[in-house]
Amino acid sequence: MKQKTKYHGEIEIQKHEIIHFPFGIPGFLNEKKFVVLQLNEESPFLILQSVQSEQLAFIMTIPFTFFPNYAFDIDENTIEQLHIEDEKDIHVFTILTVHEPFEKTTANLQAPVIINSKEKLGKQVILSNTHYKTKHLLTELVKEEV
Repeated sequence: MKQKTKYHGEIEIQKHEIIHFPFGIPGFLNEKKFVVLQLNEESPFLILQSVQSEQLAFIMTIPFTFFPNYAFDIDENTIEQLHIEDEKDIHVFTILTVHEPFEKTTANLQAPVIINSKEKLGKQVILSNTHYKTKHLLTELVKEEV
């Protein structure tokens, strides 16, 4: 089916590519269907594009690319909600807030996006009792952890 997107114009998506977020995304509770798109072939950045709203799209990355020591436990409630049976089916992303200049771009490590690729279910999980915040500079932490 044809889908209008914020960053890629009109593209063709398949029904099996749609990821259902049964609880929406915090701040966008009525948005329940998304697709994950590559920003471009060489980029470590992806787009979480709403299927319902053309202008709603989040820039994401795989957090372990920039934060190799990033770790958290997935709570039992989320495991049940996403029907997670095997950890190989789990994909973890973090939503970015892109700034100019790019060095000011931040990652929300306190609320990762977890997708069960087998079941096509997703959820943005808000971590509690953690030292992670909603704004971690990408470039600063890369320098610290290397």
